[in-house]
Amino acid sequence: MLDILVAGGGYVGLSVAVSIKKAAPHLNIMVVDAAPEDAWKRDGRASAIAAAASRLLDALGLWSEILPQAQPINRMVITDSKLADPVRPVFLTFDGKVADGQPFAHMVPNPAMIGPLLRAAGELGVDLRFATTVVSYRADQRCATATLSTGEVIEARLLVACDGAKSKLRDAAGIKTVHWDYGQSGIVTTVEHERPHEGVAEEHFLPAGPFAILPLPGNRSSLVWNERTADADALVNGDELVFEAELERRFGHKLGNLRVVGPRRAYPLGLTLARSFIAQRFVLAGDAAHGIHPISGQGLNLGFKDVAALAETIVDADRLGLDIGAENVLERYQTWRRFDTFRMGVTTDVLNRLFSNDITPIRLMRDFGLGLVDRMPSLKNFFINQASIASGADPKLLGGTMP
Repeated sequence: MLDILVAGGGYVGLSVAVSIKKAAPHLNIMVVDAAPEDAWKRDGRASAIAAAASRLLDALGLWSEILPQAQPINRMVITDSKLADPVRPVFLTFDGKVADGQPFAHMVPNPAMIGPLLRAAGELGVDLRFATTVVSYRADQRCATATLSTGEVIEARLLVACDGAKSKLRDAAGIKTVHWDYGQSGIVTTVEHERPHEGVAEEHFLPAGPFAILPLPGNRSSLVWNERTADADALVNGDELVFEAELERRFGHKLGNLRVVGPRRAYPLGLTLARSFIAQRFVLAGDAAHGIHPISGQGLNLGFKDVAALAETIVDADRLGLDIGAENVLERYQTWRRFDTFRMGVTTDVLNRLFSNDITPIRLMRDFGLGLVDRMPSLKNFFINQASIASGADPKLLGGTMP
């Protein structure tokens, strides 16, 4: 019998396996993923990794391998304007350093994270199965019994579902969600520009949704461009010249000529929060537990917080000789993560509704609020620290130490 079966071999699933296996090498862990073995090499996207998440990766011995391919965010600039405005006034800026002098976040190409995680999992003895999914499972007091797409039947003391926002295992476990669609899609692509970005990230709040420019190594930037879903689909599937013209209207000219160098993709945006993070012999982590609006750039970092909390919960229980799949053990993980997740979900929902409109009184109120925050260094530091620094109540991995 396995100790842990992880369904989903993305950042969260692999990080769960590596974190637990590194702290408790005797536990038998398997990771199954629907994608082919080398699919991650073709992922052209990049992700914002907050300081706490980079400390987790450092504790796993991976950050030194990732860092040479990462771009520190040295400064964050926030504007609020209409698309036709000739000038975009800056209402809020954040210095990119946290208390210990490190950047509050890095932009990391996705393959630069997946590659080291896969290597570490293999070296630690995690059983990796690609092009394989859990098609069904049942649980009882003794174990979770999963049937794989290969026909193999696996018994495990705990099944960890990291199979994404549309998690089929979450549905199979009977866990309900709070969900609504924003009517927006996030266009993601990579651009190359003539002049250096100096590590500055920009977020322009426009009536259709935020337009974020996130620096990558070299003269390149990753874009997260929010539009109404119909408009986003038309832009992604339409003429390249139209796409580039609309992109230039939003990006501006201060970095010189632009060239799209990555694929154009649009992802529907909504809020999805699981009503429970656990069931019998079963736990949710990452997007399977929560899908939030990218307005704050915290989606993946919420997943890394799940990793830290789940790893510490499982390792502590194992050291005490407890059943790692027991409900009272998993309840600790749920208590640790559910309130923080709901708070972030509500925060991003309010921010999106506040900024994705062109109602004049609301614009005046939010611009006043942004300007007020910009003039209060202690308040700005609070917002940075919320996303970047682990507190004493947080799991040990977020502070850079193994559980």
